[in-house]
Amino acid sequence: MPNTVLMGAQWGDEGKGKIIDVLASDVDIVARFQGGNNAGHTVKIGDEKYVLHLIPSGILREDQCCVIGNGLVVNPIALLDEIAEVEKSGKSVKGRLFVSDRAHIVFPYHGAIDAAREARLSDGEKIGTTKRGIGPCYGDKVSRVGLRAGDLVDDEFPTLLKSRLDEANRVLVALGGEAIDEAALLEEYTAAAEKMKEYVADTVTMLNSAISKGESILFEGAQGTMLDIDFGSYPFVTSSNATSGGACTGSGVAPHRIDQVVGVIKAYTTRVGEGPFPTELFDEDGQEMGRVGSEFGATTGRPRRCGWFDAVVGRYSAMVNGVDFWAMTKLDVLDGFETLKICVAYECDGKRYDNMPASTRVLEKCTPIYEEMPGWMSRTDNVTAYDDLPEKAKAYVQRLCELTNTKLGILSVGPKRASTLRIAL
Repeated sequence: MPNTVLMGAQWGDEGKGKIIDVLASDVDIVARFQGGNNAGHTVKIGDEKYVLHLIPSGILREDQCCVIGNGLVVNPIALLDEIAEVEKSGKSVKGRLFVSDRAHIVFPYHGAIDAAREARLSDGEKIGTTKRGIGPCYGDKVSRVGLRAGDLVDDEFPTLLKSRLDEANRVLVALGGEAIDEAALLEEYTAAAEKMKEYVADTVTMLNSAISKGESILFEGAQGTMLDIDFGSYPFVTSSNATSGGACTGSGVAPHRIDQVVGVIKAYTTRVGEGPFPTELFDEDGQEMGRVGSEFGATTGRPRRCGWFDAVVGRYSAMVNGVDFWAMTKLDVLDGFETLKICVAYECDGKRYDNMPASTRVLEKCTPIYEEMPGWMSRTDNVTAYDDLPEKAKAYVQRLCELTNTKLGILSVGPKRASTLRIAL
């Protein structure tokens, strides 16, 4: 398999975990390149369901090497808990999982600052953060005061942490929070550092050496294009580059060594948290999508907002990421809809928008321009070949591809590995 970037094309929760798990059988290494444990990738194997937040989904295979790249921010306590859960399920981790020594570390004061800042905002200003400290940790990284995994396993770690905690506590108290206890923090994180030593490595050299030896890498993104810090619906976004460009900066692998980009996109649209969502449904159709699609955040447990497919988002995502083909998911959720709507453009103050406006203030005032298609009103979750889909289902999928100017390569009609249809390109 060529070196491949796989990223979300909407507001996250597109089903990346499942698609990564399917594609991982064809690669040697799976590498996460951004985000933190604010992400959640769900994989269903047989009757077992796994939710991974930091560890790449390839860990559920038996022979894949998995890398947590330098572009992530890593909570070591959460990571060690996740490792224990994976091992409890019978999957091996040791010798297969590596954490970049350049990845920044999330500490309890990051989460406390995150929560304190969100609490000070009015309802219309709230970001909808997971309060896991991801944004403040990336903030420390950009401010050049953060601590990295290499620092965590260094003998000087206690001194480095004490110095950083002094400033963090001053910020936390100024925001109305309580200072973090130094002794308790040092005890917890020194113990975690000992356990982390066997996982921390120079993954930049590791990944480039693997490519030079002819090994293949699947670069795993979290969140989605519309949550990207630069290209998403700012400021209601995450704090990292969830688009395909983040694969290079978040792994240390040069652009010319990436062969293809796969965009994961739902056959409808969802969003968790705050921010504009032009096709959001507040009626029975939206409730039905949420019920049938089990639309609850894998990380937060919050119900996802549901709406019709947004081709403006799809076109924009295909352009920004350079998507070679779609991996389209959850078509089966639409099996019971007699009529389907597709947003082909927006309208705002008499102006038509075929492309994504940069301003959130404009986007929140946009109303969708819809076209309608007939539903197929029959099950697709038992279909094992694309040609066996109902004709109206194929027509719907083909229309989504036409509107987003992108080919279809994979179609998912259910949560299990077997419910994944490969389409010849």
